[in-house]
Amino acid sequence: MKTLMLFSTRDGQTREIAAYLCSQLSELGVDTAMVDLNRTESIDWQLYDRVVIGASIRYGHFHSALDRFVKKNTTALQAIPSAFFAVNLVARKPEKRSPQTNSYTRKFLLRSPWQPDACAVFAGALRYPRYRWFDRFMIRLIMKMTGGETDTSKEVVYTDWEQVAGFAKELAQLSPK
Repeated sequence: MKTLMLFSTRDGQTREIAAYLCSQLSELGVDTAMVDLNRTESIDWQLYDRVVIGASIRYGHFHSALDRFVKKNTTALQAIPSAFFAVNLVARKPEKRSPQTNSYTRKFLLRSPWQPDACAVFAGALRYPRYRWFDRFMIRLIMKMTGGETDTSKEVVYTDWEQVAGFAKELAQLSPK
C-alpha cells in the first residue's frame, strides 16, 4: 500500500514541499505516489492506505480545486488516515506556523467537511522574479504592509525544512482507521 500525496501549487513551493515529504517518507520505509490535485479527475482509493493534501494560499485563498476535491471525496478522505498541510507567506513568522495560529488554515478546517488526522502549516517562498507584473506588484505591497521582503530582484525560501521533516515522521505514524 501507498501514501497518496496530493498537492495544489501556484509557484511550485508546495510541490517542492510535497516532494520533500515523499523523500522523507521513503527514507522511513513508506511508499508514496505524488499527484497534482489540479490535474486529477478521480482516485482509485483502494491503492492507498493514507492520503496527504498540501495546498498554497494566494491572496488569502486556497485554489478552488481544493474545495472541489474535498467535497467530491469527503467520504474517502474520512475513511483512511489523512493529513493536510498549508503553505503561505504569513507562516514566515514562526507564531503563524500552526493550524491554530494560521488564519487561512483555521478557516479552511472550520468550514471543511473533511477533518484530517494531522495538519501542518509551512512557510512558502517569495519568488519575485518569477511573478507576472501584477502579482509582483500586489505581493510586494502585501509584504510592505506586513514587514516582509520588498526587493523584487530577490527570491527567498522561508520554508523550515526541519519542520517539514518532523511532519513526515508524524505522517509515517498515522494509524489505520
